[in-house]
Amino acid sequence: MTSKLAPILSQKFLGRESSDVMANDAIGSYADNVVLVSGAGGSIGLELCRQIVSYCPTKLVMYELSELALYTVEKKLHELAKDTGVELVSVLGSVADARQVHKILSDHNVDVILHAAAYKHVPIVEKNPLTGLANNVFGTETLAKEAAEFGVKRFILVSSDKAVRPANVMGASKYMAEMVVQDLAARHQSTIFTIVRFGNVLGSSGSIIPLFQEQVSRGGPVTVTDRRMKRYFMTIHEAVHLVLIAGAEATGSKVFVLDMGDLVPIIQMARQVIEANGYQVRDGNNPHGDIEIVEIGLRPGEKLKEELSLTGDLIGTHHRRIFNVQEVPLSEIEVASMLRSLKHALAKMDEDAARATIKNLISRFQEKEPGQVMMG
Repeated sequence: MTSKLAPILSQKFLGRESSDVMANDAIGSYADNVVLVSGAGGSIGLELCRQIVSYCPTKLVMYELSELALYTVEKKLHELAKDTGVELVSVLGSVADARQVHKILSDHNVDVILHAAAYKHVPIVEKNPLTGLANNVFGTETLAKEAAEFGVKRFILVSSDKAVRPANVMGASKYMAEMVVQDLAARHQSTIFTIVRFGNVLGSSGSIIPLFQEQVSRGGPVTVTDRRMKRYFMTIHEAVHLVLIAGAEATGSKVFVLDMGDLVPIIQMARQVIEANGYQVRDGNNPHGDIEIVEIGLRPGEKLKEELSLTGDLIGTHHRRIFNVQEVPLSEIEVASMLRSLKHALAKMDEDAARATIKNLISRFQEKEPGQVMMG
């Protein structure tokens, strides 16, 4: 989403005013601490780093798999870090590398970890399930386990609404990551583990708005998978505020979500992007319009709508738009069995076995919603 359109469209897309959740109370949890952000070069990771630098930690460790993304975040934060006196440390590597993770935590005496590293593009992860699961599940396990053993004060997992009753590999991987973190939280009291779950972020890499923008710039058509599809949306500022506040506020294993307003129809967003660019939608009511919206059908693993919690029961916190959800995690035995089955599938490079592990895991949830396409 271009900077010109961003302020115009954000409120329209959200269907509500952007939430200016103040994170001032969270500053004390990051100031004068060594903070590590994994996935630092991603949309959320970059904004986390930018906000964290303004809180004046003694050091910010930026952990990133992509060399280009790491270069970009370092370049963008250089001046801000110089002004605040924050030491920036750039680390190129994978959170699934236990030896590297151990060395980083030890060398830099990390106090707080914000874990945003993940493969998140649903169709790509669906086509590459083993890679997605290895990174999202075992990367989380490695980083969280090392954090607990090293005695890191706080570990915050950035999760997704797709982890709720997952219908695709990406969502299942995030659900598994949540279960890993909650299992570690139950067995390691010295580290506070927190999970922050939210929906789509406006304008983030791989999100639907930049795709619509690109399609409009080419003259259309703008494609939607299903006219009935709805999603929760939030601004990147809201997402980062939620992560930082939840990470600071939590006193034990918690799952936090933000009041994101009503579900927004994707076709409505497509129309708004077209009109915001000065064009008219071409349809039956306006056959002489400029750009058509075309329905292409649900992709494997896609749901008509997402959820923020299994039960729908949201418990209020000190912040009026931030809520805690109470959900029953897997037992230690169930988590161990899940990881064992998944490791076996990865060792054999067996996609069918990996998908079988996922299906067995999510069979505990309710039946699929009408129109939902389950994993193949």
